[in-house]
This record gives sequence, structure tokens and C-alpha cells, in this order.
Amino acid sequence: MYDVVIIGAGVSGTASARALSRYALDICVVEKEEDVCCGTSKANSAIVHAGYDAKPGSLMAKLNVQGNKMMPQVAKELDVPFDRCGSLVACREGEDMEMLHKLYEQGIANGVEGMKILNREEAHAMEPNLADDVAAGLFAPDAGIICPFLLNIAYAENAFENGVEFRFGTEVQNIEKLESGYRLLTEKGSIETKVVVNAAGVYADQFHNMVSDKKIHITQRRGEYLLLDKTAGNLVSHTIFQLPGKYGKGVLVSPTIHGNIIVGPTAIDQEDKDSTATTWEGLDQVIEKSAMSVKNVPARQVITSFAGLRAHEDGGEFIIQELEDAKGFVDCAGIESPGLASSPAVGEYVKDIVTEILQPAEKSGYKAIRKGILDPKTLSIKERNALIRENPAYGNIICRCEKVTEGEILDAIHRPLGARSLDGVKRRTRAGMGRCQSGFCSPRVMEILARELGTDMSQITKCGRGSGLIVGKNKELGSNAR
Repeated sequence: MYDVVIIGAGVSGTASARALSRYALDICVVEKEEDVCCGTSKANSAIVHAGYDAKPGSLMAKLNVQGNKMMPQVAKELDVPFDRCGSLVACREGEDMEMLHKLYEQGIANGVEGMKILNREEAHAMEPNLADDVAAGLFAPDAGIICPFLLNIAYAENAFENGVEFRFGTEVQNIEKLESGYRLLTEKGSIETKVVVNAAGVYADQFHNMVSDKKIHITQRRGEYLLLDKTAGNLVSHTIFQLPGKYGKGVLVSPTIHGNIIVGPTAIDQEDKDSTATTWEGLDQVIEKSAMSVKNVPARQVITSFAGLRAHEDGGEFIIQELEDAKGFVDCAGIESPGLASSPAVGEYVKDIVTEILQPAEKSGYKAIRKGILDPKTLSIKERNALIRENPAYGNIICRCEKVTEGEILDAIHRPLGARSLDGVKRRTRAGMGRCQSGFCSPRVMEILARELGTDMSQITKCGRGSGLIVGKNKELGSNAR
């Protein structure tokens, strides 16, 4: 029997796993997909919010501000790129200046520091590409941008190095109460544990409702995004928000940590917990609404579009607590925006609840530092040449758009919780995330995966089961046709 089983290997589940790995506990993370960061955590705005948007006094506000303050140290420990670029809420002529002042007051109440309301001249001087009718703005210098994939992967790798077990491709189908804990019934057998942490994203309500009479309900809120080529990377230098509405902060325009521009999201409620398809209507809406805050967004420089699902609980609040009628079952549910920004604090909050239940001792030898994949582009020419002489794989460019080398891909495959699919390599190295969107490099990456994993290329998938890429061979198809 495990001490703790965490359901879900998204950013909340892995942040919790890392925080708990400081203790003498037998911990397992179960994830139905083939890798970490395959759900809500893989498709979001990548913003570390300052914390002025959440209602004062809410857990969401508290953890957002705490997580924001913790992020620089967490990013340093985990070797994840992070930039406090700041954010600007654009207020147009005729819009509600009272709302802008309300956001400022909320931010003050929440403990956000350094905010300032800018007039027209100040706002346009800060961001020359603001829409012409932007008349004021709320500037928050503590907002930032981060890579959501690398943060999620780093939490997981560090937890794994500190003794946390991960079981992928293991879908929890039911949960039974035991006298001394819980039994999780999965497609790969049962798992028993003293404590369950329910960090299952859009599925968290289903698991909660299996054990509690006090039901919760999560709505899947689909957000569609556009990603622009790096040649558009100077469009804005801060995250540009619009005044929030019923469904959130509107369409943002923001730089990414890797030099692109991201535009989105929409906010469409849906019943399906898995569908992340984009629509023409949604993407047209992204372009149309982005013009309300930023002019001349170059739609012709879009290199990809994607959609993600936010886990919106009916109360609009984070639910992180041990259930009164199911002791030992800890919800980490309703973690929508600002969940990424809050993740360091969410992990600590869950840790405090679980350690209060189990009263474990801290263990010796905990490693807080994790080293990421070496990026040769960050080295001097002299250092890079020395690296290539030592390991020629770092001189073999596989992804031409992002200049990703074979050495980086090998590291991604063989490091803790290594990549097993094209998307796994992509999220760890950016191979396939450039202008051609893996049009040239995917066959080479598949060859490397097959070689290093000791399998046939036909077994390599895009993102786990059901996503095979090779369905046959030309000669065999030709032979069957004859």
C-alpha cells in the first residue's frame, strides 16, 4: 500500500509530488496518458499572472500571489526559463475605467506589488502597437511568462529523482473506500493507498463524486489559440490583456519565453472532456478580438493553432482540501487560470494537508536542484565546438527551424521520465515547434526514438496509444492493390 497516490501528472499533480517528495513517503503518480503534461497543462497561455484578477480573500487569489512570488526561485532550482516581462490590461475609449480601478484595488487587496494605472501616453509609450483607441492601462510588473511544458516536466523529473514513482498509461476507472485508505481500480489492476490526491483536471469532479456525497461539477471551457512565427516576436514586449468579462480575461496578446507571440484564448463551454479541436469560428474570433487591444496582429505569420480545456468548477474557485465525508481523500480540483502561476503554492498547500494527515518525517538527501536539457545555442562558439568534439551528436541538427540537435533529443529520451513519443520529444526540446511544425524533422526524430528505444519505427506514436503514425509500407500497399 502506498502512502500517497496522486491522480494526474499535470502541473498541479507534479508540483504536489515534488513538494511531498521531501518526506519519507511512498508516493505514486498515476496518469492515463503516456507522459506528463498531456492535459490542461500542455495548452494554456503560459502566463505567470500577477494576481489582481482573483477575488480578494479567495484561495485562488492567495495561491496566485504566493505562486508568483515563489516562481523565480522554483524556476532557478528546476532550470526552467522564466521572464518577468510584466502585463498591461488595455482599457479602450468608452470602456469601463471603473473596472480598471477595481482590478487595481483587487490587486492591492491581494498583495500585488508595483502596479500602476497608466494614461494614454504612458500606455502607448510602453507598447507602441496598442490599438489606437486604448486610452489607459493597468501595468503589473510582477507578471511573467514561462514554458508550461518545461515547468511541468521539471516538477515531475525532480519528484522522480526524489523517489516518486510514476505509472503512465494507467487510467483510474473507479475508487473504493477501504478501512485504512482507498483502492483505485485501473485498467492495469488495483492500487491501494492511505491518501489520494485528486489532481485530475477536467476529470477531478468524477473522482470526487465517487467518494463524496457533496458533489462538485466541472465544466470544460475550451480556449483556442494562435501561435505566431518568431519573426513577429517584437509585436509586443509585455502580456497585453483586455478588460475581463464573464468568461475571463478576454483575448490576450503576449510574447512567449521562446520568442514567439501567442494570441488567444476563446472561452467556449462544452460537455466533452477530451475534445480539443479548433474551429474556424473560434480562430477567426481570436484574430478579430485581438484587434481590440493590439493593432496589426500579423495573421499571415501564424504557424500553428491549438486548443486547451480549462477545468472550471461551478464555484469559480480552487478546491484544495481533505473531504469531510471521505477522510484521506484530498481534492486539488477546479485549478483553472491562474493555475500555472499558482502551481508552486498549490504544491505546498497540498503538501501541508497531506503531511497533516500522515505526519511523516522529512527525509535526508532531498535534491531541490534539477538540471534541464543542455541547449547548445546558449553556449559560446568556443564552448559549443568543445561540446561537439566531445559528443558529435551535438553537431547534428535534426530540427532546422528550432536548431535542435541530436544530442538534445538523446538527452530527452534517456533522462528521468524520458520521452517516448514525438510530442514527448517536442515538449522537452522544441523539435517540431518551429515554422514548419515538424514537417521536415519528424521522420528523423522517429528514427532516433526507434533506435534508442530498441523498437520498430511503426511503434513510434505522436502522443501514445491511438496516435500511431505509420500504418503500412508503400511496397506492401502496392502489392495489395495488385
